[in-house]
Order: sequence, then C-alpha cells, then structure tokens
Amino acid sequence: MNATPRPASPPGPVMEHGRPVVRDADDISAIINAGPRAGGHARIVVALALGGVFLDAYDLTTLSWGINDVQAHFHLSAFQTGLVAAALNAGTIVGSIAGGWLTDRIGRYAVFMADMVCFVIAALVAGFAPTAGVLIAARFAMGFGVGMDLPVAMAFLSEFSRLDGRGSKAARAAAWCPTWYAASSLCLVIVLALAQVLPAGHSQWLWRASLAFGAVPALIIIMVRGRYMSESPVWIARRGDLVRAADIIRRSHGVDPIVRPRPTPPPVPAPDPRRLLRAPLLRRGLLIAGMTLISSFSYCAIIFGMPGLLGAMLHASAVQVLVISVVLNLLVAFPGGLLGVRLTRSVRSRLPLMWGYALQMAGVGALALVGTPHDSIGSAIVVAGFAAFIFAQGFGPGCQLMAYPTLSYPTELRGMGIGLARLVSGVGSTLALTFLPWLGTHLGTALFWLVLAAPSGGLVMTLASRWDVFGYDPDMDPALRAAPAAATVHMPALSAESRA
Repeated sequence: MNATPRPASPPGPVMEHGRPVVRDADDISAIINAGPRAGGHARIVVALALGGVFLDAYDLTTLSWGINDVQAHFHLSAFQTGLVAAALNAGTIVGSIAGGWLTDRIGRYAVFMADMVCFVIAALVAGFAPTAGVLIAARFAMGFGVGMDLPVAMAFLSEFSRLDGRGSKAARAAAWCPTWYAASSLCLVIVLALAQVLPAGHSQWLWRASLAFGAVPALIIIMVRGRYMSESPVWIARRGDLVRAADIIRRSHGVDPIVRPRPTPPPVPAPDPRRLLRAPLLRRGLLIAGMTLISSFSYCAIIFGMPGLLGAMLHASAVQVLVISVVLNLLVAFPGGLLGVRLTRSVRSRLPLMWGYALQMAGVGALALVGTPHDSIGSAIVVAGFAAFIFAQGFGPGCQLMAYPTLSYPTELRGMGIGLARLVSGVGSTLALTFLPWLGTHLGTALFWLVLAAPSGGLVMTLASRWDVFGYDPDMDPALRAAPAAATVHMPALSAESRA
C-alpha cells in the first residue's frame, strides 16, 4: 500500500496590520493551524469534546466487571450474556453511520448535543432496567450515542487545534486514549467505593448504580454548552459562510480576522461519501479499517474480559480483581496513553504503532504460554502480560486508532470517515463480545493463541503501509481538492451586508 505524497507544510495566515485576513476556507484553516491566542476558549471546547470521549469509555467499562452479576440476576445463558455485553457495541454500528453522516451534513454542534441527551436517557433506563430485554435495549441506545459521539468529538478536537507542537491536532486526537483509560479507571474506582457501602446481598444495586451514574457527566456537559460550545469554524467556512466562521474564531481563538472574500469564491467540496471509495482516501480507509478491526477484537478479548480472566486465572476475589484492574488502569494504561500523546506530537505515527503491536505480541504470547498459573511466578507473569498489552495499547494502537481517521480525511468527509472506522469497530466488538464468552468456555486460556493473531497482523499491516498523519492537515492538501464536478458545490458570493 503506497503512501500519498505528503504536501509541503501549509502556509500561515495572511496578515494585514497585525490581523489575519480571511479570503476563503483555507485562511480559516491557517488561523486554526497557528493556534489560539490569550482570551479564547478553544481549549475549553477541546475539554468538552474529550468529555464526550470520557462518557463513551465509562459506559463501555460499566459492565466489564458486573456482567457476571447481571447474568446471575436475570438468570441468563452464556449466549444471552454475550448479547447484553455486545448490545452497546451493536448500537455503535448504527450510531456511527448516522452520527458520521449527520456530523458532516448538519454540523458538529447539533449532533454533539443530541448524543449527550441520548447518554442521559439511556444511562437512567439501563440503571433501572426491570428485565434483560430492557437492559439490552438501553445499552443499544447507549451504544447509538457512543457511535454518534466519537465522530463529532474527534472532529471538534481536530478543528479547534493547531497543526504542530503542544496541543496539536494529532496530539489532541491521540488524547482520546488516556481520556478513555481515565474514564475506565474512574468507573472501577466508583464500583470499588460502592462495593464498600452497598449491602453485600444486593449485588444488582452495584451495577445499576454505576450504569445510572453515567448520566451525571452528560448533564454537566449539557449545562455548560451554551457558554463555550459553538459550531466548528472550519466546517462553517467550508460551507461558504466566512463571516460566521470568523465570528467563531474571535470567540474561540482570541483572534480578530478581517473578512475579505474573494470576488469569485472557489468551489466548496460537498460531503459526497463516494469520494471515500476513490484514491487516495480509499487506501487510507483500508488501513484504518484494518487497524480498527484488530484493535476492537484484541481490546474486547483482553481489556473487557480482564476482570473475568483475572478472577479465573488467579483465583482472586471480586474485590481483588477490582483492585488489580484499577492499578493496571491508573499505573499502566493511563501513563501509556500519556506517552502516546507525547509521541504523537513528536515522532511519526507509524513508529508507535509498530512498537505497540510488537509489545502486545509479547504480552499476549506470555499469557498464552503460562495459561492458568500454579505458582507466584506464573501469577506475576500473567499480571505482567496484561500490563504489557494495555501499556502498548495506550502508547501505540490506542492513540493512533483515532488519530489516523481524524487526520486522514478533509472536513467535509471527516465525520463519515470516522463513522466508518467506528462502524468497523462496532462490528468487530459486537462479534467478539457475542462469541468470546462461548470461546472462553470451550478454549479456556488457549483463547490467547487466537488473540495473538491480532497484534501480529497489525504489525505486518503497519510495515506494509507507509501512510503517516504526523504534521498533516488534509484540508490544506491539494491532492484532495481535485474532486469531480459532481462532488463540489459552488457557494454564492457574500452580499454586501454580510461583508460588513
């Protein structure tokens, strides 16, 4: 798979009397790439977008530890238990397509607020679900919200961030990974705290309370949205409304641009999904789909299944498993994600990918060789195997899993590109979570040999590909402007009133 030639570094904004000049959408992108000044609130927008990612991770983690209690409470078979576990990921399949398409069609802000409302309702319904069927439906709705949220959250992270250095597009896209681990850790800490205060004879109270708590951060985001959240200035500019885009820039970046549209506005690319099937976007999409499918399978097998696997392999109690999981998340996974953010802004993206896949192979290989440990050395190797996998996921595939789709597609196709990546992830996760309980029952620890194929394939795929998103802005890439006439729309020139 050959890489698309990397364009030269995009030019900075054109200045006049110390103020940037906005003539077209490229000038808006140039201002964003230069970074915010004092007085703007772009960083708060980024924080709120990461808050959406936080919710995604929290909702996925809530049943990774409590699935056995759900099974016992509703008297479910192994297959029915798999359906409960997979419901959220199944919802992401529909939500990813809908969210990606709507993000590019109607804008980032409306979709972001819609999925926050979806989180609140679904979390409360799941927490008070009277039957397994209601729980499955609520988890599906929660997954629909997750599927809608990730395309818009990642679009916000890219379209409110500078191109290079600290706080760059790539680094903030990669920041989804430590945010994910922070949410997972908080979920486990909440569960551990609730386990100490709730009656031991009412195990269902524990998973119900943790599910319902997911509504709290969503409500907080909804309450603060009016002051800080706005539409993406890049998306607005690419739609032809430079005046509104400049106004958003003033508030979010502390920059006062001069709006001076060109006499003949250039054609504005339309969000035509067919462009994703043409070079060079098709080659990028195939690589991203492979990365996503590999990570979704291995993540579900190792991370989602970690509490149950640790309990069975180490013969640990539920509280011991929770403590080990919290320690691994806080002291191994989260630092790995932070390292990944640092690497993403300083080295090419392929290198952390290759290092991460190699370390994951070592970790899963150790788990496969040891199987069920019979002494303290074997137990230590098991814990080290899990630690190696999640640390590598943090600094390697985990960070790049969203950096690649976020930075491979131009603004008008970014939502759909990310949505397709999450669609692949949802399909892979749904299949994995549906059948992993059955495979685990029949294969035992030999399942790790099957999981080992995932990072091995990822390493081979990364070595074969040369595509890298380090320091790249697709909106400034001339190769993506040569769209067919059918894939562009011509925006009318702004009126004299709107130029004033």
